[in-house]
Amino acid sequence: MAPSTVFLAPDSLLTAKEKNKLRKPVVEKMRRDRINSSIEQLKLLLEKEFQRHQPNSKLEKADILEMTVSYLKQQSQLQMKRCFRKSSQFDFREGYSRCLQEAFHFLSLHKVQTETQTKLLSHFQK
Repeated sequence: MAPSTVFLAPDSLLTAKEKNKLRKPVVEKMRRDRINSSIEQLKLLLEKEFQRHQPNSKLEKADILEMTVSYLKQQSQLQMKRCFRKSSQFDFREGYSRCLQEAFHFLSLHKVQTETQTKLLSHFQK
């Protein structure tokens, strides 16, 4: 088959429908290129994670996306656990401090043997 030459008329001679018809494949290619680029970036960012799960295997785009979602869920759960741990520790310290203040207040209002009061305060401070 002989090579064919495509003659494109100047933009002013094309209708809006014809312009869209010519533009659609270019826009679609740009969209696919963006998707592929983002998937490749995910693959590079999570390369160690992928090697841990599927060493020496060629990953399809769907595999990369699935593993990325799984990794992000895992990271989110870890972050929630850390946040809960910090919150629990903070609540404990705050509760302990409040209890200590109440004990000091109680001891200051009531006459308790000085030696007992000193031992108790010493114990609280430990």
